[in-house]
Amino acid sequence: MCLQGTGRGKTMREDTAATPADFFEDLKSRAQAAADAGRLEEAGRIMVEALDWAKEQGDQNQIDSAVCATAAVKIQLGQGEAELPVLREILLRSGDPANCRLAAYHISLHYDLKKNFKKSLFYARIARDRAAVHGRADFLALSYNQIGNALLGESFIEEAAQAYEQALELMARRGNHWLAIVQSNLGYCRILQRRFDEGYRLLYRAIRSLRWLRQPRYEAIARLDLCFAHLETGRFQQARRHGEIALRFGERSGDVDTMKNALYLLGETAGLSGDRGAAHAHFARLQKEFFPDASYLPAFLLTVDVRKMINLHA
Repeated sequence: MCLQGTGRGKTMREDTAATPADFFEDLKSRAQAAADAGRLEEAGRIMVEALDWAKEQGDQNQIDSAVCATAAVKIQLGQGEAELPVLREILLRSGDPANCRLAAYHISLHYDLKKNFKKSLFYARIARDRAAVHGRADFLALSYNQIGNALLGESFIEEAAQAYEQALELMARRGNHWLAIVQSNLGYCRILQRRFDEGYRLLYRAIRSLRWLRQPRYEAIARLDLCFAHLETGRFQQARRHGEIALRFGERSGDVDTMKNALYLLGETAGLSGDRGAAHAHFARLQKEFFPDASYLPAFLLTVDVRKMINLHA
């Protein structure tokens, strides 16, 4: 989620000294905080209020900013298709590089979630170019991270790693969840590149930060990456531990992708450990809950190397 409100402090309703602009920025900041915590419906309600304010009292740039942030919530909720025309209109019309970057970034995120990585990459590069014009290093870093996501979705591992490296170079070295997310992304690439020591360092660093920042959604992704890393290095007990933690995160949040990937990896972990019964149980649950028409799936997965079939970031 990337609403990127910058305002802080009390709302106008709580502090009569606040300016209208402060009120607008505070609404965006509250929406960002809710989105970061996974409370997307709450974030959406706050951004509707911000958009209403912008239409009544704001200028065109504030309206465009609120439109982009409102669209960001809907994209995360899987309702982004209807938002694309207005985001493209902002991208083509607006002379404000910040809003153009936001529009391109969220279009890229929409296509990323839809697994259309070519289009995601196209708009992520536009977001990068607009961020460069805007001159904000943090926005440029987020664009490079999104470029890396699209490249990794297409299995261009070396190019994705380079994009994540550029993102890390631009990010302030302070405790925030975006820094940890990029560390996790690059750590996964390093494991795929078989640069295991570096990959482990990045992944454990990311998990420590995400736990401290209470970001279970992103911690689950990093746990899956770490599960995969331990599988690659034959550490099956550690792989099972991190896979089970990720699965619990997925079950609590209802994150289907996390649950599916965890069951794939836990089944492979059990199989490589010699426990075919546990492996079959994980694969059978995967088939029953997510692929009910594929009765052949558990037996098939027991005969193949699942690690070569899945891209955890696609």
